[in-house]
This record gives sequence, structure tokens and C-alpha cells, in this order.
Amino acid sequence: MPAPVQSSESPAPATGDVAALSQAQAWLDAANLPPGAVRTDTSSGSFTSYTGWPCGPYEELEGYWVIPDTTVVDAANWLIENPTADLVTTNYGPASEEWGPVDSATVGYIPAPDAQEGIVYTLAKKHGDVAVRAEVAAQTDTATCLPLPDGGMYGAPGQG
Repeated sequence: MPAPVQSSESPAPATGDVAALSQAQAWLDAANLPPGAVRTDTSSGSFTSYTGWPCGPYEELEGYWVIPDTTVVDAANWLIENPTADLVTTNYGPASEEWGPVDSATVGYIPAPDAQEGIVYTLAKKHGDVAVRAEVAAQTDTATCLPLPDGGMYGAPGQG
């Protein structure tokens, strides 16, 4: 994908861009989840946040899984250590329960440094299991990014 360029138009999801949709589907199909993860058709968790893809247009897909008998920390660390496809994680280090129990986490993946597309896995504790949502976005060839004030930069997907 080409590097995003700046524009004053608001980014938005694409409507039928075949190449971007194909890329998003390929990333979703390649999703690499911990052993025992079970794919579901709908969300089985309570996800209270969503990824805002700041550059567009783009195509976006979602996928859902449940990982039985695990913790959010264990699932997040497995995802960090086992990349999906040829993507690289945006996480700086392993998840930890050093300051207490962890009920949710995000793990992001991008195809190249500074990219604003890829996969963001959101994990949420569900009883003794972990629910997982994968938000996948692939930019079109005409994707642009709105300029940020004062030379600001966009954070990596999955980093809040």
C-alpha cells in the first residue's frame, strides 16, 4: 500500500474497493489466535471501545473468537509473540498483571512502520474465557490522512 498523503477531507470507509477489501479479507483469514480459540459469528464479549482508523478511505472487517480457560494477559502475550501474516506488532512489550488483574487489552499489527491499517485485536475477560474481536482495515490506493495540528503524529493502531 502507498504511504498515506495528507488531505483536508475527512477519511471514511470505502464502499466496494475490491483491492482494499481483498487485503482486509486476507488479513482476517490469516488471523493467528492461540490454540483452542473458537471462531464465532458474533461478538461474545462486551467491547466498549473501537479502533478509529484516521486515514481513508478504507475497507473494514471484523472477526470474533473465544479462547477458553485463559487470561487476558496470557492471550495478549501469545498474540504479541505470534504475529498474523507478515504484520508487525505495535505493542512495546508484554502485557502484565503487575498492578492488578487485567480485564481487557489491545494488540495491534501493521504492515509497515507508521501505517494506519492492519489488525487490532481487542481482548475482554468473559468469566474464565477471553473474548476476542479483530478489527481489520485496509486502505484504498487513494487513502489520505488529515493533518494534525502543531506537527502532531497519529499513534499506531492498537495504541489508543
